[in-house]
Amino acid sequence: MPAKKPVKKVVLAYSGGLDTSVILKWLQDAYDAEVVTFTADLGQGEELEPARKKAEAAGVSEIFIEDLREEFVRDFVFPMVRANAVYEGQYLLGTSIARPLIAKRLVEIAHATGADAVAHGATGKGNDQVRFELGVYALDPDLRIIAPWREWDLNSRTKLIAYAEEHGIQVAKDKRGEAPFSVDANLWHTSSEGKLLEDPAEEAAELVYQRTNAPEAAPDTPEYVTVSFKAGDAVALNGEAMSPATLLTALNELGRVHGIGRLDLVENRFVGMKSRGIYETPGGTILMAAHRGIEQITLDRGAAHLKDELMPRYAKLLYEGFWFSPEREMLQAAIDHSQQYVSGDVRLKLYKGSASIVGRSSEHSLYSLEHVTFEEDVVYDQKDAEGFIRLNALRLQLLARRKRRLGHND
Repeated sequence: MPAKKPVKKVVLAYSGGLDTSVILKWLQDAYDAEVVTFTADLGQGEELEPARKKAEAAGVSEIFIEDLREEFVRDFVFPMVRANAVYEGQYLLGTSIARPLIAKRLVEIAHATGADAVAHGATGKGNDQVRFELGVYALDPDLRIIAPWREWDLNSRTKLIAYAEEHGIQVAKDKRGEAPFSVDANLWHTSSEGKLLEDPAEEAAELVYQRTNAPEAAPDTPEYVTVSFKAGDAVALNGEAMSPATLLTALNELGRVHGIGRLDLVENRFVGMKSRGIYETPGGTILMAAHRGIEQITLDRGAAHLKDELMPRYAKLLYEGFWFSPEREMLQAAIDHSQQYVSGDVRLKLYKGSASIVGRSSEHSLYSLEHVTFEEDVVYDQKDAEGFIRLNALRLQLLARRKRRLGHND
């Protein structure tokens, strides 16, 4: 392979935590490069100004701290909700859906600052390295990508702390011991994995759950809420119009109170291994249920069933980091076309860990009481069903007669 060109300036996805603080210094030393830091507020619930101070202390002159919550929900979460995307039957893709936005901004900031490389803190065992890097390659194939965890020998927390102390990097007291598990969070969900959670046979301790009350401790009285949709996207809660991020924040609080959205999952990582994760998606669980509810009365059967066939492929693409692939964009175009009449209201009952649909209405509804009623009607001739059934049975009759003719009774 040809020798790689020296790196002059690199944009680092920077949280201000121990790992990325060490990475920042390591990049400066190992690559003798100028480092630009990028910190995204995706609704993780952490104060981000300390990241600015740490970057300044490390000599960083170009620091980007951006509130991306509205863009995150509007341009990434909502398209995923339109698809009803669920990975392996349960996972609502909270970590997966955040990575393409971070990759997009890394590339945009690299272009704006004249950087020739980007860097991230994902390890060599997980999915995030794939998601970040596929996103960057899709948007700018000429940018160099640096993944320190695949290059350095700082392969333990003890070594990270020793490196930090050697280079005057502040180490929080709670980072000196072995962390009981790692957490990733954004406005859609929290994900906890590793250490205390690595044995899938052991129930996760209550301390793992940070965004939801235990369902057993949730209120004994149910709460009813109404989510309103327009063209497949949620636009109002209980009649009050809200922006995407504001609405999801409100749903998160409702889900927190009622213990909704907990998931203990052993999933198949893209890199080949299985991993156990504890997920909390309180508002997302409510929103996904509501979206399914409004589709029930506004989507034609053929369109609804086709969407359900496409959904696992769409979810797999998101999970594996192919947000910017042409096949995901093709699927999105089909999904979005299906949503033009997906508008109306869905009423849900929130109670002790569940979000149950109890009502749905829409001026675009395909539900016809005239046709479905058990009472007398003038629009449906039940005799028509006989011919319909006989036509559908024809091939089955022919198959049965062949078996009889050949003496096959199985």
